Amino acid sequence: MTTLKRFLVLSGLCAVLAQPGAALAQQPGGGEAPPPKVTVVTLQARDVTLTASLPGRVVASAEAELRPQVAGLITERLFEEGSPVRAGDPLYRIDPRSYEAALAQAEASLSQAQAQASAAARDAERVGALRDRRVASEQSQDSAIAARDAAEAQVKAAEAQVQAARIELDRTTITAPIDGVIGLAQASPGALVTAGQASPLAVIRRIDPVRVDVTQSAAEILRWQRQGADAALPAGADRTVALRLADGSSYEYTGSLTAAEPRVDETTGVVTLRLEFANPDGFLLPGMYVLAEIPQGQIKDAILAPQEGVTRDRRGRPVAMVVNADNVVEQRQLDIVQDRGNNWVVRDG
Repeated sequence: MTTLKRFLVLSGLCAVLAQPGAALAQQPGGGEAPPPKVTVVTLQARDVTLTASLPGRVVASAEAELRPQVAGLITERLFEEGSPVRAGDPLYRIDPRSYEAALAQAEASLSQAQAQASAAARDAERVGALRDRRVASEQSQDSAIAARDAAEAQVKAAEAQVQAARIELDRTTITAPIDGVIGLAQASPGALVTAGQASPLAVIRRIDPVRVDVTQSAAEILRWQRQGADAALPAGADRTVALRLADGSSYEYTGSLTAAEPRVDETTGVVTLRLEFANPDGFLLPGMYVLAEIPQGQIKDAILAPQEGVTRDRRGRPVAMVVNADNVVEQRQLDIVQDRGNNWVVRDG
């Protein structure tokens, strides 16, 4: 392909050729019609980055469903629906009285075990002293030591019970596990909840940044891979991803490709790609439909031909009128790769 070509805008030429009689009739005295007016556009070959426009949905970068870990009645809701929350913020309170009683009982059991352990330790010390004076038998000493060790083990078990009771009491205050925006409350004060119930009390979503999951057909990915290194993006090329929203407008922030699912969906034959975008204003919400413009390859010495200068022949193949090196207009068949705004990306022709 030469690096410089002239394309004739064919629409103007066809408009004149469609009605030659009318053009002649307009000439006073029956003279010849003037030559039709056409537009000649000079185009420069250049390297063009090819993009794929892929549909997708916005998803939160993190999501947590609030579920109680203990059973009881909700006594208080501590957040405003739709407001931002920070990790550790209290959100719900469950009636703590039964858990406070369980903690008190565990602490009493610990005190009893500690007292028994102290008595067993003193007995073992006395038997040891008697054994040194050869008053007590070796068996008595072994029994006293075993009783002391058993009492110390009981203390550790009681300490674990105290810790478990304290954890259960702490769980009566449900806190935010992540930073994000909390949604609608699904439970109100007075509701009875159970540990690990199916329905969440609320959902927290982190929406800055957000992720966009898009899908691309496996056949399209294979086509790019078969083109090899010549069509791959060179090192240092701009790999940022742009978004188009459902109303056709462009999102002001660009993103990047962060991951790709290493499998093809058996039902749809597509691969899921994951993108990430900054969302400081909270403009993008989970579930939004978007189109992602992803750079996927590069064509060297391509032509951006105006779409109004390209037509189709009888077989549906794209053609254009080109001024050749001898300054003669000729029709040429084009190898069009994709559209780019109001232009066609032409690889050959």
